[in-house]
Amino acid sequence: MAQCPVEILIFSGKRKSGKDYVTDIIKERLSGVCSVLRLSGPLKAQYAQDHNLDLSRLLDATEYKEKYRADMIAWGESKRSADPGYFCRIICTGPGSEKPIWIISDARRRTDVEYYQTEYPGQVKTVRVEADESVRRDRGWVFTSGVDDAESECDLDETNFDLVITNNGDSELLENALTDLIEDIRSKLAV
Repeated sequence: MAQCPVEILIFSGKRKSGKDYVTDIIKERLSGVCSVLRLSGPLKAQYAQDHNLDLSRLLDATEYKEKYRADMIAWGESKRSADPGYFCRIICTGPGSEKPIWIISDARRRTDVEYYQTEYPGQVKTVRVEADESVRRDRGWVFTSGVDDAESECDLDETNFDLVITNNGDSELLENALTDLIEDIRSKLAV
């Protein structure tokens, strides 16, 4: 079983908002004490196995993943309907779970957040990465019916987050938000 983390940062945001970009920066700056845990990892691994697909290509940001996204979402929803904490539990005992800071980089549902808040009370901070639609389009986002209007993209839209990071390309604004967040994390590690 994994050690109990000092803090769990649960990130969410729309497609092409820059969640991975932001969480990768944090991981780099907290090298050695932080790991990025992706709920989509075990989902994609099992989906690839069940459908005889290339897992490495499902894990990157290519058209290959986009081709299967809608079906993968439906498949994942069926798993979550049967057990809302299924994917959450898997990453809690997988690689990286020994680190004191966990970044869940891709929360998409209220049940994801509720799982961690219940299992790790007082250790969870929710973070929303936001970017304007025009910025997301510049990054390659195209509205896709059945994906962008699905629960996997919209379930957390009305959630009150502990922190909102705006990622519209203003590097100074982003840097200030990340600096404050990282200082807060480091202060918890020093306790």
